[in-house]
Amino acid sequence: MADAIRVLSMEAVHRAKSGHQGMPMGMADVATVLWTKFLRYDPKTPDWADRDRFVLSAGHGSMLLYALLHLTGYDSVSMDDIKNFRQWGASTPGHPEYGHTAGVECTTGPLGQGLATAIGMAMAERHLNARFGDDLVNHKTWVIAGDGCLMEGVSHEAISMAGRFNLKNLIVLFDDNNVTIDGWASLAETGDQLKRFAAAGWAVKAVDGHDHARLAAVMRWATRQDKPVMIACKTKVSKGAGALEGDKHGHGYNLFDDQIRAAREAMGWAHAPFTVPDDIKAAWLSAGRKGTRTRKAWEAASQANPNYEALIAAMSGELPDNAFAGLDAHIKASLESRPTDATRSCSGAALSHLVPAIPAMIGGSADLTGSVNTLVKGMGTYDTTDYAGRYVHYGVREFGMAAAMNGMALHGGVIPYAGTFFVFSDYSRPAIRLGALMGAKVVHVMTHDSIGVGEDGPTHQPVEHLAAFRAMPGLHVFRPADMVETAECWKAALNAGGPSMLVLTRQKIPAVRTSGENLAQKGAYEVSAASGEAVVSIFASGSEVSVAVAAKTLLEADGIATRVVSTPCWDLFDTQTPAYKASVLGTAPVRVAVEAAVSLGWEKFIGNDGVFVGMKGFGASAPADRLFKEFGITAEGVVAAAKAAMKA
Repeated sequence: MADAIRVLSMEAVHRAKSGHQGMPMGMADVATVLWTKFLRYDPKTPDWADRDRFVLSAGHGSMLLYALLHLTGYDSVSMDDIKNFRQWGASTPGHPEYGHTAGVECTTGPLGQGLATAIGMAMAERHLNARFGDDLVNHKTWVIAGDGCLMEGVSHEAISMAGRFNLKNLIVLFDDNNVTIDGWASLAETGDQLKRFAAAGWAVKAVDGHDHARLAAVMRWATRQDKPVMIACKTKVSKGAGALEGDKHGHGYNLFDDQIRAAREAMGWAHAPFTVPDDIKAAWLSAGRKGTRTRKAWEAASQANPNYEALIAAMSGELPDNAFAGLDAHIKASLESRPTDATRSCSGAALSHLVPAIPAMIGGSADLTGSVNTLVKGMGTYDTTDYAGRYVHYGVREFGMAAAMNGMALHGGVIPYAGTFFVFSDYSRPAIRLGALMGAKVVHVMTHDSIGVGEDGPTHQPVEHLAAFRAMPGLHVFRPADMVETAECWKAALNAGGPSMLVLTRQKIPAVRTSGENLAQKGAYEVSAASGEAVVSIFASGSEVSVAVAAKTLLEADGIATRVVSTPCWDLFDTQTPAYKASVLGTAPVRVAVEAAVSLGWEKFIGNDGVFVGMKGFGASAPADRLFKEFGITAEGVVAAAKAAMKA
């Protein structure tokens, strides 16, 4: 059965003329024991709630997973898909992609991220277990990780987090083959991984990765531990490849025809290419059918459970009917009171209405709770003493936090959100990108969004970050202008199908909204109309909308008809009708954009001939008001730019 994985892997890679057969061949024994004796899964219902999650963190070895899915009976991977590995239209892309292939729990490939994402899956399992009970939720998260995964910095964040939260249903199978692309892993790493995991609070064991009996015994031991487990499986890369078995360059090269013939002879595999003999195929399909029986038994027992419907509703991701009742009342009250406040505080106010109404929401921050306003009274702390708590203290682990939130969202049953300073999105960006690629419903709360950070200086003042994240496909980037817009952006984020980012101010800003219609969901809208036919249109987001409104007042006083457009979410604006977009852009001959960030991307609103008022370099250390003045991001600066453009 393990040799079937090896042969399919080397044949698919050979036919594609690219890929990695080394890890699938080396870990075939480990995977065979896992998928036939321990893993809870059902090929006929790949998304049932209490299945085990399997994450191939070493995603370059994707043929291992595709072979397993095909052999156990998943409809998502046919033999034709195996033959068309890495080809257009096949369900077998070079690295596993969530949503593209049923049975793939997580997009992997960037090393270490699969492991970090799996931490979030295990966290979600513990939370839902505490909420719904052992009978409904009690499954494991299994991870295959390699030397490269454990070198990546995010693995340190993930391992320490899992140990801190004592995620007992998490088991990592380390492909301990001492091989990386450049050769022996010891070229760059000589640390003791077992001691490293143990120091973080994990249970650890080492085992011969090709001894099925010992593998089964150690996996059985792992399932009984009361802490996360790492099993170092000592393997030979490209196991079964004859003379090339265990070669230090076996990570990714393709075998030639004569080498494949030699490997098949060494394994005693006398079957035609891409052919699995009936007896081996039957054994694999039997393992898959066992999982179907397990799933049916769970369903039969669970349907009498009083919490069953609530679990299924949570896993569906649908929001409660009254999810926004409190928020809508808050918006109405804010329109009347027109408060002046920092949008980070506005976000906290919105959350105070959302978190009680949406039980699935789990918040947190990267050691910045008091600054990012993500904690709502009564949430309780997620911890080993109370996994039902809804607030996670992630520590100073921005990358690990973002990856864990992806895992929570992929697991289902929870809607994760968490905060840090916007400048530290540099640390979490790779996980934010993978979340966008997967469509994971996560909300990233990013505060201290500009030079308004003030005295902390340019190290903490993001200027290029908005442009970078607005360029990322699949990510909704919201930069609201006041209390009302912030609440509307939260509503849009929770109704979105994928990840969102709220970019929020540290400094207080005045209210700009006067009407109650949910305008932020349109992405951009006219927030203040001109007194007559507009000569100037000013476009802005976030804190600079109030600057634009003040500039309009000055221009109108000089007899220059001016309108102001708020642009809280550019990609939502892109989805509007051509007629609506044209009405927002308007026909004013002078277009000015103002934002305390770099100009890249503003051509969308002001064209190539428009004027931009904003940052041309990094910030500086000084009080926020002084910085806005020094960099010319003021009402007077906008007026001067508009008048200069009128004369041009």
